[in-house]
Amino acid sequence: MTCFKPNMSNFDPNAILRGAQLTLVGANRALQNPGLFTTNHYRQAAIAVCAGLAIRIILNVPIYGVKALIWLSSIFVDLDHETWDDTIVNGLDFISKQVLQVPFFLMMVMSSITPTLDNVFMESLRWVDQTYVQKHKSDDPSQLRSMYYPTLKMYSTHGAVEKREQRSFLDGVIVFAAKYGRRAAVSLGIYILTFIPKVGPFVLPAASFYTFNKAVGPVPAGIIFASGLLLPKHYMVTFLQTYFSSRSLMSQLLRPYFDRIRFTKQQKKIWFIDRSGVLFGFSVAFAIMVKVPLLGVLIYGIAEASTAYLITKITEPPPPPGEDNGFIESEVRWKNKHLLLNLPLERLDEFNTKLTGADKATRQADRNASMPGRNFA
Repeated sequence: MTCFKPNMSNFDPNAILRGAQLTLVGANRALQNPGLFTTNHYRQAAIAVCAGLAIRIILNVPIYGVKALIWLSSIFVDLDHETWDDTIVNGLDFISKQVLQVPFFLMMVMSSITPTLDNVFMESLRWVDQTYVQKHKSDDPSQLRSMYYPTLKMYSTHGAVEKREQRSFLDGVIVFAAKYGRRAAVSLGIYILTFIPKVGPFVLPAASFYTFNKAVGPVPAGIIFASGLLLPKHYMVTFLQTYFSSRSLMSQLLRPYFDRIRFTKQQKKIWFIDRSGVLFGFSVAFAIMVKVPLLGVLIYGIAEASTAYLITKITEPPPPPGEDNGFIESEVRWKNKHLLLNLPLERLDEFNTKLTGADKATRQADRNASMPGRNFA
């Protein structure tokens, strides 16, 4: 049994920067795919926008009610020289958008109840493979990497996509709302604790240290803890919630991949930690942009399409079903991380292009050494 400890290098600035670069390259690649701009995708996007707007209005009813009460009170009380009304309204907006993450919740609901994003991922993966072959058409075909789309298409989704197809809108909302409700309650509880005299200033720094220590180790967590003691509270809330949003978003964006390549819970946890810096850099910009009213769902679609490109850089092409030979176990740890992080941006398409005989033998040896029976804890 191998003990896994968080490694600071997983979350270093270079890894985060490379993730951000993959965001730009992946989005550019995805937007060049004419297959994304189909009638079906446009129709699904329009439905999602309307549904998201309706849910947002419903969830914001309490805030609208408070604002209405303040407006009515202005008939009897002169609020022109008062600031408490602005403080209440701004506070409610902050809690809605940053503490409870209502706009982000809407995007997560839409991805949980429709199989459209799975289709977007697979279509984009087909386009990534096609573009890869086109860019390397003058190279020796025997030296090119294997394709992702044809093989992943052969894998069963174990009912995950079919379940989303059969799930009603209301059922989807209820299932995800239960998960979101627990997370929102914790966030709101921590935010309320920050108002306790003397103890309050240490609540957010302590929560951030606990979170980051588990994910990336004590050094980054210590830096964030110290920053939390100096920065205003709303900056720390925004930072922490952006981090959590990016993690949740990345998990959702990778669902089409993990629906097919079935890792255990522990394997999946280590898979994410080993790639945490790149995944954060990739997802943080999308996590911010999906909160934009109306346009958020369209940006979500671009993010899913871009994830297809990301997969080809942080994983190896899967073998056909039934021929894994320890593939999943060997994929838990990211063995060629340093190759990707040190590669110049203009040469990203060359990454994992050619494998020498020694490289192939080494990777096969790694797979054989990682056959089922060797657990991470």
